[in-house]
Amino acid sequence: MTEAASRLSTAQAARFAALPLRNLATEYPNSLAHFLIGPADVQPPRRLHPVFYGSYDWHSAVHGWWLLARCLRRHPGLPGTDKALALFASHFTPEGGAAEAAYMQQPGRGTWERPYGWGWLLALAAELHLWPQPEAKAWRSALHPLENHIVRAFPGYLAKLTYPIRTGTHFNTAFGLILALHYARICGNADLAQSIEGYARSKFLPDSDYPAHYEPNGDDFLSGALTEALLLAMLLSAADFASWFARFLPRPPFAPAIVADRSDAKGVHLDGLNLSRAWCLRGIAAALPDSQRSALLDMAATHEAASLPFLESGEYGGEHWLATFAALAVEGLAD
Repeated sequence: MTEAASRLSTAQAARFAALPLRNLATEYPNSLAHFLIGPADVQPPRRLHPVFYGSYDWHSAVHGWWLLARCLRRHPGLPGTDKALALFASHFTPEGGAAEAAYMQQPGRGTWERPYGWGWLLALAAELHLWPQPEAKAWRSALHPLENHIVRAFPGYLAKLTYPIRTGTHFNTAFGLILALHYARICGNADLAQSIEGYARSKFLPDSDYPAHYEPNGDDFLSGALTEALLLAMLLSAADFASWFARFLPRPPFAPAIVADRSDAKGVHLDGLNLSRAWCLRGIAAALPDSQRSALLDMAATHEAASLPFLESGEYGGEHWLATFAALAVEGLAD
């Protein structure tokens, strides 16, 4: 099964692209998750991560580039296109890509950005693979050392992950696997796809009566229930998924989360939750019979409406990343 294939409008693409376009070269403020091996590692973000130093933190930079590439691929000639292409050319260099890979491969950094940043890096590689922009092939080539490292590391990670992580933040297993599976299918990596499918079937198929009424936690931007369900919707036949979903989540309890303070960098995660729920609900609905879709699609629209107007809040804690999740809400990862 695949996600619903709605598409970004030109106006939406222009709106969403404007945020990463002004953030991807913004080095500070920066929330640097950095494993220091020695005193020489005390370096500013731009030195540590010559490609992905902007947009507040490493993973937000990665998916900010994904969003910018996606918007430009969908609508060539958007306002700011020349600036965006120059930004890609200045960041996606062989030297920059090699430095990013070398950072992740250093001793002690095996868990760094796993699985959220890993998944988004692979999604970015898939987007560059799909983008007909003439330079996109070279830009993806610059990331090949990092891309290949993550592809090699993912199966080993799953082999030792006895228990999937169901939290609503960066460590969520299902979300990382959705991104990696998307990459594996787009880029034709059958071994990675097989590893993900085997793990997901083993760990998630036995689930039933998921306690989704406990969601959300106060800084969730993902739903543990819905990311798991979307992953299974991508893997199972229509009949098998409908049967599983009826056992897993017989009465979806979701109402939009209330964001009390968009100046709080953790509290604004709940805007991301509303948008990611909209994405998941639409993808799940697409995998179910027509008779079961309308309620989920109505729920998705309500969630989207609760947070889509607030991307440009004036608060960098939300503005540096939320547009990516708005794009997921509108059209998902569809190719």
